[in-house]
Amino acid sequence: MKAFALTDVGKNRVTNQDFVYCSNIPVGNLPNLFIVADGMGGHRAGEIASVTAVNAVVGSILHSEKKDVISIIQEGITTANITLMEKSKNNQEWEGMGTTLVLATVVDDTMYVANVGDSRLYLIDDDIRQITRDHSYVEAMISIGEIDKESARTHEKKNIITRAIGVDASTNADYFEVQYKPGDKILLCSDGLTNMIEDKDIFSIVNSCNDLEDTVHKLVCVANENGGKDNIAVVLVEL
Repeated sequence: MKAFALTDVGKNRVTNQDFVYCSNIPVGNLPNLFIVADGMGGHRAGEIASVTAVNAVVGSILHSEKKDVISIIQEGITTANITLMEKSKNNQEWEGMGTTLVLATVVDDTMYVANVGDSRLYLIDDDIRQITRDHSYVEAMISIGEIDKESARTHEKKNIITRAIGVDASTNADYFEVQYKPGDKILLCSDGLTNMIEDKDIFSIVNSCNDLEDTVHKLVCVANENGGKDNIAVVLVEL
């Protein structure tokens, strides 16, 4: 297994509120761990939220005595949620801060995925397939047929998310178990990438580069060339 991660502030932002974690060696009882978080909130609160949440998840997993993969992940996400809520209560400038979170670990021939918010995970083989489902206003509109995916890309409320870590007592994460084939790739990313590059173009870039690090740099570069309106976070894993 190979993996590479990168974040970039983008063209329009002053601070980077995205944060990544990438380990292809064991973390606690998990054989590997990959995370992307996209923070939100003023006064650097978004930056603090994403870093705090990821560190809380990793710390929980490192010390967890559980054996079941989903239980380990759930415990980590719950810990992150509680940690953020307590932190925001103790500092008025951080009130209302939160973060998205998408997480993956690969155990034997199964990939376990969790997400809260609109950061995504894709499985890339002969095609590109979004495994996670965005917790966002526009995704809810798509699900009831009010708009299509193309309209959602430019909708005025496309940045409104309906779930986040640290804003509610219940984290309400989604969990997925996905089978993969050797040679498949998984891509975790923030919306700073997917708002700037369409899925078909992400697929083309991933398939046109042989080196993992070069691929990630190319994705970030193209996102910035297309406007770079937000922070960009990418974790790419070759299975």
